[in-house]
Amino acid sequence: MNFAIGQGIIFLNPCVGVEPPTVPAGRVHYLQPTELHAVLEVCPEWLRPIAAILAFTGMRRSELLGLRWLDIDRKGNRILLPQTKNGATRTVWLNALACKVLDSIPRNDARSTDRLFPASEHTPENVSLAFLRACRKVEIADFRLHDLRHTAASWMRRSGADIHTVARQLGHKDLRMAAQYQHLADDYLEDAIKGLDRVFVYEVPGLSLPPAGAGKEPANGHDDPILSEPESSANVIVSAIATAE
Repeated sequence: MNFAIGQGIIFLNPCVGVEPPTVPAGRVHYLQPTELHAVLEVCPEWLRPIAAILAFTGMRRSELLGLRWLDIDRKGNRILLPQTKNGATRTVWLNALACKVLDSIPRNDARSTDRLFPASEHTPENVSLAFLRACRKVEIADFRLHDLRHTAASWMRRSGADIHTVARQLGHKDLRMAAQYQHLADDYLEDAIKGLDRVFVYEVPGLSLPPAGAGKEPANGHDDPILSEPESSANVIVSAIATAE
């Protein structure tokens, strides 16, 4: 509009005073560890490593399907992506789970420039559709392959990673993209505000304060032992991959 005004095409911006629409909150769906375990169990053998790596690293579908053997630095526990959706190179760091899955993929006689998942056998549409069918088998509705990326980011936040760390791992240049996971760390905000108890030591006359931590709910909102102990969820998922091979 300003360009048109500058060129003399129009003399007044008709949008002046118009309130922009409210942008709805981003869609964030993520799996609990027990749900991820169930989905991986019913995935076809060819799909299981794809779904697992996406959940364990937060990579995009296009990044993983375009991954070449030469892009993997196993000694450094990282993947070096030459060009991403944002047009820049970036590093995807690997945890033990992701390394285990990568090591399980047979290389055979593949060249370093070959893809881990050949395009002729793994089209984006087939991968997404097969994953959707796997979710339906275990009665998980409205969950897409891309939501595995949300799953990785959400559990990074719940494990204590700040949004800057999450943004770097996922390749977000704009922190507003990673900020959609901010609410998942409310338990850390609770711990932070309770830190003031150690700073402002004050006894309220006639008031008996409960012990610190009394009545605190489990961080995951329920008593699921798998979710209460991150190591247990990792072991469950690893065993699912190992037993399904």
